[in-house]
Amino acid sequence: MKLIKDNLTEIRERISATAQKCGRDPQTITLLAVSKTKPVSALEEAINAGQLCFGENYVQEGVEKIEYFAENDHLAWHFIGPLQSNKSRPVAEHFDWCHTVDRLKIAQRLSDQRPADKAPLNVLIQINISDENSKSGITLTELPALAEQVSTLPNICLRGLMAIPAPESDPARQCAVFRQMETAFHELQALYPQIDTLSMGMTDDMDAAITCGSTMVRIGTAIFGARNYSVS
Repeated sequence: MKLIKDNLTEIRERISATAQKCGRDPQTITLLAVSKTKPVSALEEAINAGQLCFGENYVQEGVEKIEYFAENDHLAWHFIGPLQSNKSRPVAEHFDWCHTVDRLKIAQRLSDQRPADKAPLNVLIQINISDENSKSGITLTELPALAEQVSTLPNICLRGLMAIPAPESDPARQCAVFRQMETAFHELQALYPQIDTLSMGMTDDMDAAITCGSTMVRIGTAIFGARNYSVS
């Protein structure tokens, strides 16, 4: 079985090669290790291999891991799962980022519940770019209004956009969807100077995402292996 550090090396090399191919600096692309359902021992292996940014989909599991690694203040914790309003407090209190803001109510609660002794919570607005009923997120036409509202909240910082497109095997069609996100991202940047993060791309479409301007790719299975969905 391949070691996690070897998987991380391969992913980093793939990010670097793809970035250089399209004229981008690989250092502008963050690798987010999606560690949902994985034990802390797997995260320890990744940390020992230099990985510092982790994405969690389940609130309680994520909080437990954050508390376990509390003494390591170099780590950055991203909540990347759908967020119900009744679970916003632990996200506001423990995580550094939330990728899945899709309505003002959630953003308001995150701002209200963010502890005063912590830096503002970094948030991304989730776009349902493929208009899938099964996925959270807003349409691109709804983005300007929500971005304006979120940007005024005091204890969160709007940093950009996140999307999970429908699965697509053809790279050209992958790019067609990601280009829509890239355009929306640049339009948002023109209005809000702090916007710097476009979170899109997973194992199967990360090359197209990087080509289309992604600044953060979310990789799970290619790092940690198959997930155990009995954990929730």
